Amino acid sequence: MENTDLLKQLREETGISMMECKKALEESNWDIKRAKEILREKGKEMIKSRSDRTMSKGIVEAYIHMNGKIGVMLELLCESDFVAKSDEFKKLAHEIALQAAATRPLFVKPEDISGEFLDNEIKIYKKQFEGSGKPENIVNQIIEGKVKKYKEEVSLMNQPWVKDTSKTIQDLITEARAKIGENITVGKFSRFEI
Repeated sequence: MENTDLLKQLREETGISMMECKKALEESNWDIKRAKEILREKGKEMIKSRSDRTMSKGIVEAYIHMNGKIGVMLELLCESDFVAKSDEFKKLAHEIALQAAATRPLFVKPEDISGEFLDNEIKIYKKQFEGSGKPENIVNQIIEGKVKKYKEEVSLMNQPWVKDTSKTIQDLITEARAKIGENITVGKFSRFEI
């Protein structure tokens, strides 16, 4: 494949500017897989420098499942109206709302889970091991693993994306941040089910 074809392919697959794609391809010695990794790494660096910016713009996405029995309202925030009105941003909001409808998360991120909520889960896990005869340190390790997995399951940002389980919702947002060039985050969401 010629260099121009690789450049065009990388641009189409990532949505990042031609100049950045060319730099990444040159740095990767024209290896498209490595170039994508480089762009992802650069995107994370760009976002770190923007992390203190205020996100006071955005949209509310409403998703109603076909049967009308499940619905989600999601607040997706960004820095500017220009980005909030873009098709790419709207598509991201829709994908995240779809995720919330499909996976029933309870919280946006693990830090949002209260200690009291987790304590109740830990009590349940401890009850499951009563009388098992397992050493306490092993039981504690198992419970720690269960708590970690539970946090991932109930936190929207840590869930594997339903359309590509190799990515989490956080990865999806990080990629969008790199592509769009603005800080993006989920403000809040509500899921309804009959």
